[in-house]
Amino acid sequence: MTDSRTPFPHGTILGYPRIGRRRELKRAVEAHWAGRLDAEGLERTAAELRRATRTRLAELGLGRGDSSIPESFSFYDQVHDAAVAVGALPERFAGLRGADGSIGLDAYFTAARGAGDDAALEMTKWFDTNYHYLVPEIGPETRFSLSSDRFARQVAEARADGYTTRPVVVGPVTLLALAKPADGAPAGFAPLSRLDDLLPVYAELLASLRAAGAEWVQLDEPALVSESLAASAEELADAAARAYSLLGAAVDRPQVLVAAGYAQLSDAAWTALAAAPVEALAIDLTRGDVPPAAAGLEGKTLVGGVIDGRNVWRGDLAGAWDRLDALRGLGAAQVSAGTSTSLQHVPHDVEDESALDPRLASWLAFADQKTAQVVTLAEGLVSGRDSIAEVVDAASAALADRRGAPGVRDGDVRARVAALGAADFDRGDYDARAAAQDAQLALPLLPTTTIGSFPQTGDIRRARARHGRGELTGAEYEAFLRDEIARVVALQEDLGLDVLVHGEPERNDMVQYFAEHLDGFAVTQHGWVQSYGSRATRPSILWGDVSRPAPITVDWSVFAQSLTDKPMKGMLTGPVTILAWSFVRDDQPLGDTANQVALALRDEIADLEAAGIRVIQVDEPALRELLPLKQADQPAYLDWSVGSFRLATAGAAPATQVHTHLCYSEFDVVIDAIAALDADVTSIEAARSRGEVIGDIAASGFAAGIGPGVYDIHSPRVPAVAEIGALLDRAVGELALRRVWVNPDCGLKTRGYDETVASLRNLVAATTQVRERLSA
Repeated sequence: MTDSRTPFPHGTILGYPRIGRRRELKRAVEAHWAGRLDAEGLERTAAELRRATRTRLAELGLGRGDSSIPESFSFYDQVHDAAVAVGALPERFAGLRGADGSIGLDAYFTAARGAGDDAALEMTKWFDTNYHYLVPEIGPETRFSLSSDRFARQVAEARADGYTTRPVVVGPVTLLALAKPADGAPAGFAPLSRLDDLLPVYAELLASLRAAGAEWVQLDEPALVSESLAASAEELADAAARAYSLLGAAVDRPQVLVAAGYAQLSDAAWTALAAAPVEALAIDLTRGDVPPAAAGLEGKTLVGGVIDGRNVWRGDLAGAWDRLDALRGLGAAQVSAGTSTSLQHVPHDVEDESALDPRLASWLAFADQKTAQVVTLAEGLVSGRDSIAEVVDAASAALADRRGAPGVRDGDVRARVAALGAADFDRGDYDARAAAQDAQLALPLLPTTTIGSFPQTGDIRRARARHGRGELTGAEYEAFLRDEIARVVALQEDLGLDVLVHGEPERNDMVQYFAEHLDGFAVTQHGWVQSYGSRATRPSILWGDVSRPAPITVDWSVFAQSLTDKPMKGMLTGPVTILAWSFVRDDQPLGDTANQVALALRDEIADLEAAGIRVIQVDEPALRELLPLKQADQPAYLDWSVGSFRLATAGAAPATQVHTHLCYSEFDVVIDAIAALDADVTSIEAARSRGEVIGDIAASGFAAGIGPGVYDIHSPRVPAVAEIGALLDRAVGELALRRVWVNPDCGLKTRGYDETVASLRNLVAATTQVRERLSA
């Protein structure tokens, strides 16, 4: 450690949105992938975005030279950045390294997206958020080495522009705890066992950051709050003690802030970090309590994460101040104000939303407003609470206004929820339903289908935009959509799929579309939030009691069914996913809100049935996502989340086949809950993990219809017939044959038509081969 010590700022954020206010990074990255923008142009766009971020954060009150501005940019995701920096590239991509062993941007993207026969890295959810990360693959033979200087270059870039920023890097414990064993690793191998081999490379990384001008570095260790990982809380705490004992003792390094957001640190991890020779700790005080005093805090700065980094409500600054004040009682050298997590989970700026109701907007805080809240609290920590009293009182007034506003509470909705009984959640015997559905649908062995959406082409997006601007009339836009649906139905007929979908061209997003048709929701114009890689969503804002004024999907499904004799799936998004992929009110239990949404969906299902639709899919890809990180909180969550799905679907007739879909959901972790959903058919992500989940399904005794995905739609690769066939062989070899379905991993919205058609032809061909072999 150098002798020069710069105090930690009194206020900071743990990260900032990196996709750009108008998704500039998305467009640049995708242009680079398509060959329209060279690497130099992509790097130039990224540098411009980083400069714009620093400038904006300085305008909002963070300091240019005190390390309060985080350097948290990423081209794809922060876990992949850290893995690449330390050389943790799977062996199948080893040939992409430079002659000096470095991993450049092309190799970085290839590992993320796959190429040829080399499958992309698996992708899964970042703790209990809708953000996805690429799962590192680490084995006993993985060779760690400093393989990228990108973190240091960004620090130097900021210094050249007159900023001293704080680089943000996923910490060594979290990197290994989130990794999976590489192919060929022995049974029982745990990537965390490689910690001692990894730490010297992290020490080298820290030295490079110091040489580039970093005075502080932020090492993110959210694994230390989770009880849902393979390693126990005690094992993670022990790993943290070892890691930060070694890194803290390094002579040539910046000062270290260890940040652990998303929930409360375990007691063991808190004790270990308090005692570690690092200079600052950041903890989440929106999803955790002020911890007890611990040995070692007297020399540290404690950053209280009192501003919620994951939701958009303006929040209670008076309560935030009280938590910071309580934190000061622990005896730390300094207390600073901060966000609970990176602000990557919220949009940029409420001021961009001119179409929002001004009263609703006054209740909200996006990334810029949250940064300003942190700056306000920091001022109070320096000058006293009286110096910020006016701003604190204004926040309290907004909170009070929100509680009493019309629409926040609807007596009819609440009465309907209060009247629910056990029968409203029970659909009856599965075997009897399966027999009725088999008789009605008469599907072949290994029925084929897709998850719902087909590619959202440029023509579709342009037509939607023209309609929004008034350049297409409602009738013209509807005619365009009907033509698109007819084309998609004809394509599926030509491909030979068994259960069809209408392709969802009318839907901008699987949650926003429903939010636009339900009371209690608002939508944004520019509220983009990164989901994974170059993909972003605009989460809706669920601010009041939810009800359905009129049918939403019925006309489209009826029209599509009129075009074919094959079964047409009605497509709905489930209550848990609607909550997970929205910014949800925080003034009542989530289970109450979920039941309100479920009743609206129950009404939609009844109308679809009445219109003759006999297959209805209610997607719940977010079921695993919202699972609390603390085990004590999980049973209550699973109870209300499963209950809300059952409430939505229990009114369906026995002969109506109810499907659900789960993607990147770590099926094995919540397999009992998924069975309890009582869907007739469940499709799940499985291709990217090369069918790993199939064994877990078989071992569980899962008895209903099951469709392990055989085509990874998050990669541009076209899977070969043999590749799909191998996954199918595994499925039919381990699962009940009569209940196996064949489908892609997820919807096809993000793919192009050429790759989609080629992949689906291979899917049908592989299915035909397996059917013929089984019938021989």
